[in-house]
Amino acid sequence: MNFKDILYSFACLSFSIVIGAAVYEHLAVVPQWSAAPPASLSMFQGPYGLNAGAFWMPIHPVTLLFMIATLILFWKTSRRKNILITLTGYVSILIITGIYFVPELMAITGTAFSETTNASLTNRANLWETLSIIRMLILMVLAINLFVGLTKVSAKMETQKNYSGAIRSTANAV
Repeated sequence: MNFKDILYSFACLSFSIVIGAAVYEHLAVVPQWSAAPPASLSMFQGPYGLNAGAFWMPIHPVTLLFMIATLILFWKTSRRKNILITLTGYVSILIITGIYFVPELMAITGTAFSETTNASLTNRANLWETLSIIRMLILMVLAINLFVGLTKVSAKMETQKNYSGAIRSTANAV
């Protein structure tokens, strides 16, 4: 395995970490805070409130860096299409996240705590959750596409006859 393949693997790993965190949040965190806001929002409030941004803020630039570097290194290969599709989809999702998901999440979770449930806020939370699950599923499809690219041969395969007449393949780095 050469440096380029290792970098591609790190891009896949980083993108998978993003998806793994999204799955975790949707299984363990989102159902708790979206259950009955604002009564269910206490996990975000106070000096020890959950700060998911501490994870999300650094992971996206790292993932983008790995994916852009991978795209540059594999530009002249068959892997380019897989990387480019995934990167374009990921950037699009990040833009949508910045325009809708983050501001809406901050608005919902920043609502002052109350012992009562607000039906309007609960509906907003449910819509946010539904759309976020769709976003996560799209990310999963993009991840599969990225992993499929990793399975493509990144080197030119030459078929040569060896001395015994059998066919063998040798890889020459692209």
